[in-house]
Amino acid sequence: MTAARPEWMARLQSALEYPDPEYFARFQPPEEGGRESAVLMLFAPATGGGEDVVLTERAHHLRSHPAQVSFPGGSLEPGEAPVQAALREAHEEVGIDPAGVDVVAELPSLFLSPSQHIVTPVLAWWPVPAAFGAIDAGEVHRAERVRVDHLLDASIRFTTVHPMGYEGPAFEVDGLYIWGFTAMLFSRVMQLAGLERPWDADVRRPLPERFHPRGRVAQGPGRSSSEPEEDRR
Repeated sequence: MTAARPEWMARLQSALEYPDPEYFARFQPPEEGGRESAVLMLFAPATGGGEDVVLTERAHHLRSHPAQVSFPGGSLEPGEAPVQAALREAHEEVGIDPAGVDVVAELPSLFLSPSQHIVTPVLAWWPVPAAFGAIDAGEVHRAERVRVDHLLDASIRFTTVHPMGYEGPAFEVDGLYIWGFTAMLFSRVMQLAGLERPWDADVRRPLPERFHPRGRVAQGPGRSSSEPEEDRR
């Protein structure tokens, strides 16, 4: 049975017509451009109701961002549009068939200054989810569908504190530590969709040491005037 798009996706599309200028101005791409990439924010119907979101965990031995949790995605190939790149990368990384994905919208592109990447998030719905998993164990350690309800639970949300100054939202669920760009993007989408629940941003936890060597920070507006590096994209 094909599941219809959740109602909140329509609310999100309406909200994106008048995006918060303060938030998106923080990450507005510069005129000189940057390396273009895309990520697939793929949601699917969850067992028992609600939605899951697809997340991947990078291989733990990688030099760049080992064990970091992210949405499937990667750099655009020549002549590729962001939607094409996001779908291709999801297929290559975790075996998701693009033919079964309902693309809902492109979100505003975000500039990550340390890596000089311009990332376009692609919102999509997976009405009939199928089996998927890490295709290349050298790149992806695991791929999971995580319940959105769990990520919105205040008990697993907190502010992570990087030793180099970055502070931002984070989640710890199902053995996944979600922080940085992925956590910020998910949080903002949930806000725009009207799904975010109250949580205590004053609950602060230091970033686990396994993430320390891989992050640089760049000055910019925000709670800590900094943002994490995300050079995978």
